[in-house]
Amino acid sequence: MLVINTDKETGLGISVSKKVGNSVVRHRVTRLIRESFRLNRQNLLDNKSIVVIARNTIDGKNIKYEDIESAFIHLCKIHNIYS
Repeated sequence: MLVINTDKETGLGISVSKKVGNSVVRHRVTRLIRESFRLNRQNLLDNKSIVVIARNTIDGKNIKYEDIESAFIHLCKIHNIYS
């Protein structure tokens, strides 16, 4: 998939592997990542395309929102897109 971000708003793409769990678990992880992005969007740099790839190292059934948000912010800081 090719994503071209022509507007000034930061975009988000999410990929969750089937190894994370069944469709219910994958959709839950996707919703948690999307919510973390939504609540932290004002702190991210503009005009960026972010792709989050959830791997099987997370426990999708027992993961908490705070864990997802912490990991999301940590990764954004590492890549210098969190202000």
